[in-house]
Amino acid sequence: MNNPSVRFKTLLVLVPISALVLALLLSVIILKTIPKTTQIRHFHVQNHLQAAYSACEGTLYPELCVSTIAVVPDLPSKSLPELITAILHQTMYEVRLSSANITNIGKNLKSYNALEETAINDCLELFDYTVAELKLVLFDLAPKRLPVFKTNKHDLQTFLSAAMTNQYTCFDGFARSDGHVRSIIKNGLHNISHHVSNSLAILNKVHGVNKSKSEAFTEHKRVKNGFPTWLSWKDRKLLQASVNETKFDLVVAKDGTGNFTNITAAVATAPNNSDTRFVIYIKAGAYFENVEVERKKTMLMFVGDGIGKTVVKASRNVVDGFTTFRSATVAVVGDGFIAKGITIENSAGPSKHQAVALRTGSDLSAFYKCSFVGYQDTLYVHSLRQFYRECDVYGTIDFVFGNAAAVFQGCNLYARKPNPNQKNIFTAQGREDPNQNTGISILDSKIAAAADLIPVKSSFKTYLGRPWKEYSRTVIMRSYIDDSVDPAGWLEWNGTFGLSTLYYREYMNRGPGSNTSARVTWPGYRVINNSTEANLFTAGAFIQGNEWLNFTDIPFSLGL
Repeated sequence: MNNPSVRFKTLLVLVPISALVLALLLSVIILKTIPKTTQIRHFHVQNHLQAAYSACEGTLYPELCVSTIAVVPDLPSKSLPELITAILHQTMYEVRLSSANITNIGKNLKSYNALEETAINDCLELFDYTVAELKLVLFDLAPKRLPVFKTNKHDLQTFLSAAMTNQYTCFDGFARSDGHVRSIIKNGLHNISHHVSNSLAILNKVHGVNKSKSEAFTEHKRVKNGFPTWLSWKDRKLLQASVNETKFDLVVAKDGTGNFTNITAAVATAPNNSDTRFVIYIKAGAYFENVEVERKKTMLMFVGDGIGKTVVKASRNVVDGFTTFRSATVAVVGDGFIAKGITIENSAGPSKHQAVALRTGSDLSAFYKCSFVGYQDTLYVHSLRQFYRECDVYGTIDFVFGNAAAVFQGCNLYARKPNPNQKNIFTAQGREDPNQNTGISILDSKIAAAADLIPVKSSFKTYLGRPWKEYSRTVIMRSYIDDSVDPAGWLEWNGTFGLSTLYYREYMNRGPGSNTSARVTWPGYRVINNSTEANLFTAGAFIQGNEWLNFTDIPFSLGL
């Protein structure tokens, strides 16, 4: 009993127990002395941050997301649409800040070259587009619009996707510049893009809005009589009618027999912000001009006398000091644009590098029996939803490129003879984010060598596409592929960039170049073996063709 070692062992057991009891007593005393309001405040802070982290789970930029919505009052009670609204209000502020910043750069730089001046103007224009697109999203997110919010999910995804693409386009405009403007504006542009990315990710979490990640191309699934249903029956009738059967609002004619002798003057005369179709007939002839259909020029239609007869031609290019964005012979931004029976050409030639024939960022735009002729970067499908039916595209490097949701039905894509040591690449899709509902879908078309390439096609490598941006997405279905296409099919952009994140698919193609046994083995490439996945990239599902192609008078098919 009185053994010292026993007493010491007992003490060793009792001391920690006593310390624990003392700590518990002290904590009780401390808690009693802390005002209840402080305890409640601590609980609310924890609850607030937990709500922020929960809402931002799954975003690509969670730290930015949490810091943005953490300032929202009474955060745990807010719905996801309300949180997206908060992020987009901050995004709008940062867009305007970047616009003011780049305006000041333009004013204060002691010296900058013509290319930088053009790129600065491009950015200011793209910021305006971004503000307009974000306003459309905010309108649909308003509380009074919530009953129809879920039915407009594709619209919201489309506008957010375009807003993000605008920032990358602005940044890319300085790629060939030796100045410091690019580094100055970089962080601001990335912040805007990341905010929009987070908004897209949260949008996908809203219950009932996104059934599956594979629904990104749902705009193109619904088709009627060969055209997406968003083309009205009146527009389909216009597209299918002969020139003699069509009623025109204005006529352009080189010989002076119309209202104008150039297209630009006719576009300027067309009404602004129209919600009814305005038709401009462009008679046969060669029109040497750069034509711009501004954002306010909505619902315009160009009708020509046919491919090779009505020709719009210019030669802007990056070698001569233009950005790729500004090099277009015809640039269309006004929504609801339609063209029929016209050739649009950039005649700069293969040595001038990027030289765009047509650039379009017109939502719900459609092109029927048109041709687009160039070399590098012929057709710039920049953003939003686009439909091409029975059109011809000629080029060499990346000659169908951009980040629209673009569907090609019954079209011909022809690779031309490039410069020595160059390769031909049909597509270079520019999807920057996995939640963007964008991509290039080529259905029931022909992919082949042009007449000038055929005799020398063994001297040049030709590929279906390469990943311009990290999440590049291109699908080729039920099309004829000739033997000019390399057995590997697809080409790297730069090493392993994008090879595991891209989405390249082929489905039921035919022709000597369609054999997939020697195709690339990248993680992002595979052959589609079921119609369910293939249908996701048709006009009905991918560009919501059923909602607007009915209005264009262009024949279309919504499904396979």
